[in-house]
Amino acid sequence: MDLLSASAEQSAEFVRLRRDIHRHPELGFEEHRTSALVAEKLQAWGYRVERGLGGTGVVGQLRRGSGARRLGIRADMDALPIEEASGVAHASCRPGLMHACGHDGHTAMLLAAARLLAATGFDGTLNLIFQPAEESLGGALRMMEDGLFEKYPCDAIFAMHNMPGIAQGRLVLRDGAMMASSDYVTVTLHGQGGHGAMPHRAADPIVAAASIVMALQTIVSRNVDPLQAAVVTVGALQAGQANNVIPQQARLELSVRALDHGVRALLRERIHALVAAQAESFGVRAEVDYREGYTVLVNDPEQTALAREVALELVGPGQVTPQGGQLTGSEDFAFMLERVPGSYVLIGNGDGDSAGACMVHNPGYDFNDANIAIGAAFWVRLAQRFLARGAG
Repeated sequence: MDLLSASAEQSAEFVRLRRDIHRHPELGFEEHRTSALVAEKLQAWGYRVERGLGGTGVVGQLRRGSGARRLGIRADMDALPIEEASGVAHASCRPGLMHACGHDGHTAMLLAAARLLAATGFDGTLNLIFQPAEESLGGALRMMEDGLFEKYPCDAIFAMHNMPGIAQGRLVLRDGAMMASSDYVTVTLHGQGGHGAMPHRAADPIVAAASIVMALQTIVSRNVDPLQAAVVTVGALQAGQANNVIPQQARLELSVRALDHGVRALLRERIHALVAAQAESFGVRAEVDYREGYTVLVNDPEQTALAREVALELVGPGQVTPQGGQLTGSEDFAFMLERVPGSYVLIGNGDGDSAGACMVHNPGYDFNDANIAIGAAFWVRLAQRFLARGAG
């Protein structure tokens, strides 16, 4: 029986497991039920298991032969604070929480691979990493701060994420920068309040805020190389409560993204300078709270070449995008890739009018269960190829 067939034969069990996780979503650093389920399965298959790394993270290690060649594969486990509206029978039973990004599916794929790998002969060390709190809480950093790579050294590390809008089961690879950094900025403008009928006796932070919103749009269009990608989005502007009162303060919330470390630094420099100059020109004072979030996700060319080779062998060239486009979304697996060479792979969740085409972080989203067999088979073949390269 070939690998895809073997994976498909056991997939019904892991579809049930995935739907069970989906019914019981847990937010970042609260994945107690999910991590207990993961640990129980891994232990039953012979893995040495550590729980509590990074709070609620789990690592399952399987060492065979010399154990010299060391591979890490990571799946995320957390859900989102979204009220589910998918209408599926296995919808969330927890009000206001749902698996709206497919982390339930990622966990099920890696567990399915774990069982197949436990029955496979190899020479090396497998470190299967089930990470908490990917959704903007930095669970990857927490695991690393708790000694993830000191306790479980890896020569390479890989992860996979489903992607609506791409045909189900299609595998997408990319060398180099693949996903953007994500920084958060709060700009608070301190003016002088007054009566709306006498604006000359006030320093209006709303007018300054409006000018800053427009000026910020010039950073990407006039400061960033046109061949580079960057995003500066003002997602919130809050000020005032009455039409005849000039408020004391106005506040802007920004999302700032880049696919290059140099561009990321430039955005920070220009935002500070532009906000300060604009505020001064309107006679108000600006306070900028600039918080760095996730870093740029950069795939290692050598490890991506291996993943590409495995994908082509597994599903054929018609189902593989060898060098996909860049994404301005962000992912905290990027921090792991700064420590260990590796690659982040996308698997299509569905396109066109299919149910799997509903975008992530949407109340109607659901992971495509047809991907469990493909994803698990991909991890098994990748592990076999990677560990075999260290044999002898």
